[in-house]
Amino acid sequence: MNKTLDYYMGLPYSITLHPSSEGGYAVAIPELPGCITQADTANEALAMIEDAKKCWLESCIEDGVEIPEPTRDDYSGKFNVRVPKSLHRHLSELAKKENISLNQLILYHLSRSAGFKG
Repeated sequence: MNKTLDYYMGLPYSITLHPSSEGGYAVAIPELPGCITQADTANEALAMIEDAKKCWLESCIEDGVEIPEPTRDDYSGKFNVRVPKSLHRHLSELAKKENISLNQLILYHLSRSAGFKG
């Protein structure tokens, strides 16, 4: 099967987002070595990684380089956590202040607290 850019763009590659030592945020796709970008805000970084992924994939397709597909495991990436209403409010307000989604804020803080580097 000759796999196209659209095929690879549609695959569920994992994305890591973390604060950059230079400021702003760094974001990468671990399964695609060297596919990384940086931006001032988390939202910008997450938008830019899609462009970086497209360029990375196009380059590999053009050069005939084998493209790794996402690793499959038993983790869905979803879990539910119940929190007090006051914490929910506080986190929602922080996310709004940072102009990011509540999910992105929680992912950032959870990753940072756990020492997760992706």
